[in-house]
Amino acid sequence: MKNTKRLYPLLLSLCIVLVDQLTKNWIVAHIRVNTVGYSFFGGFLDIVHVRNNAVAFSLGSSLSLTIRTVLFIIIPLIVLAYIASLVVSTRNNDLSSFYRWIFAAFLGGGIGNVFDRIFRHFQVVDFMQNRVYGLFGLEYWPVWNIADASIVIAGVIFMLHLLYHLIKDKEKE
Repeated sequence: MKNTKRLYPLLLSLCIVLVDQLTKNWIVAHIRVNTVGYSFFGGFLDIVHVRNNAVAFSLGSSLSLTIRTVLFIIIPLIVLAYIASLVVSTRNNDLSSFYRWIFAAFLGGGIGNVFDRIFRHFQVVDFMQNRVYGLFGLEYWPVWNIADASIVIAGVIFMLHLLYHLIKDKEKE
């Protein structure tokens, strides 16, 4: 039974992929590309339909198809396979449950976006747009999706955890 517990975080990965793909499919079916479907909180949050053929902030959109295939599909698939192996491995008994859950969140988000790149012709469906009122010189934050949110949240929790332990270790010295 204890060995199967290490697989529980994969349920988080599965949920993230399902919610990500269901929301993207709903957006594709109900909102025309490059239009705002709904606006909330006085324009703070817009539900839009945007296609991104690159990565965050549209970085890499001018790269050739071959380079984008390697950078945005092949390398991420290798990294995702490695992360999945960390989550399920019995050889990593020193890997805490906390890290397995964090890696599972990365895995779910990564799978959601790579799935789009493979099955939507390199176009990731993004649909949440937030107004940031000039923060970092931007009126709007780049449009994002559930997979992006999962990756960012997992990354922030991971970094805060590392920072906490770094500070705690410094205090011990």
